[in-house]
Amino acid sequence: MTKILITGAAGFIGYHLSKRLLADGYEICGIDNLNRYYDPSLKNARLSQLQGSNFKFHELDLQNYDGLTKVFSEFNPTITINLAAQAGVRYSMENPRSYIESNLDGFFNVLEASKQQGVKNFIYASSSSVYGNNEKSPFAETDRVDFPVSLYAATKKSNELIAHTYSHLYQMTTVGLRFFTVYGPWGRPDMAYYFFTKAILAGKPIQLFNNGLNLRDFTYVDDIVESIVRMLPRMDELKPTETSDQYQAVKSPYYHLFNIGGSQPVPVLEFVETLETALGKTAIKELVDFQPGDVFSTQADTTSLEKFINFKPSISLKDGLSEFVKWYRSYHNISGH
Repeated sequence: MTKILITGAAGFIGYHLSKRLLADGYEICGIDNLNRYYDPSLKNARLSQLQGSNFKFHELDLQNYDGLTKVFSEFNPTITINLAAQAGVRYSMENPRSYIESNLDGFFNVLEASKQQGVKNFIYASSSSVYGNNEKSPFAETDRVDFPVSLYAATKKSNELIAHTYSHLYQMTTVGLRFFTVYGPWGRPDMAYYFFTKAILAGKPIQLFNNGLNLRDFTYVDDIVESIVRMLPRMDELKPTETSDQYQAVKSPYYHLFNIGGSQPVPVLEFVETLETALGKTAIKELVDFQPGDVFSTQADTTSLEKFINFKPSISLKDGLSEFVKWYRSYHNISGH
């Protein structure tokens, strides 16, 4: 039985991944600090779904390095999956220090604790935000990502650089997953689709930045989980990839990046229309200007992912939002239309 340590286990993706891995027979040690960035009751509700003999949970802040190394020593994982992070682009303009503490200090501590415990496989959440305002589309892992437009993106790019160093120095296989706008049941209340749903049902207006014209590559959470699950038994097969990347000559053979996205970007306005259909209610829309820190368009090139795990995210926006709305009504005790 493979033992996997997952940080951010009470978070959106961490919960879904933990639930799937437990069902598949893995032994999971989850870590989360249950902070108040959004209502902790949602995090506790997720955790209540994960209880069982193969799931151990520690409420712990990743800045507590001594506590972290103690958990690593006691559990002795085979693989670390670091999903804990301070998320959100706009919030990084309100509370930038929290991003340094969580996404840099916390990330380093998990990586260093993994190294000290002899963990040779380290998977971590990066983000499509590292591409910034890349004018080439779709975004490929070999594109330059030196110009982030938000502090959140800068911390995720920093994670990739730190991971490369550990891969190079300590022959640790690191896999950065660049997630593209993940959505689905049990999602974060700060995500647009979540507060859009809340506002539409309450008859309140929603703001669509850049007049709703921004393009987003929405990815259903089950596609994210399926991608990671397929990677786990194949971690030892990762080899250096032959690419035209100008940095290939200095790239560690133990360092890897994968985009995980639906590859079907849609305007946010169209996304809202699909949500309206799922809810059976029309939104009151306020079209507003482009926001600092935003990017206009995201689209994932998933060629590398498909080649490695023979899988491509495929759940449609219509089906994904229908599942989210079904969960939202159930969780918040709201009757159907």
